[in-house]
Amino acid sequence: MTGPAEVGQTIADAMQLAIGLLTAGLDSPELDAWAAALLTPHDADGLANFMAGLHVVSELLLSELHEATGEPAEHILQRLAILAEYRRGTPFSN
Repeated sequence: MTGPAEVGQTIADAMQLAIGLLTAGLDSPELDAWAAALLTPHDADGLANFMAGLHVVSELLLSELHEATGEPAEHILQRLAILAEYRRGTPFSN
């Protein structure tokens, strides 16, 4: 049985992994590729924990953006989605 301490450590580890992978991409494409190949879990539990870590980090960043800008989370997410589509070369159409 998994207790609260183990769950907390799993979440902390997953968040640390997610932050590591996200920040590796800020340095260089080479570091990003290396980190993705080396740090991405290959088992179902590891991937699930990683996804949970990404979710928690995303929620924290969204909360920080909301506090900094005063914009509702929905508006921030919509702007981020439009920006992502634009950068991929597929402009958002309403």
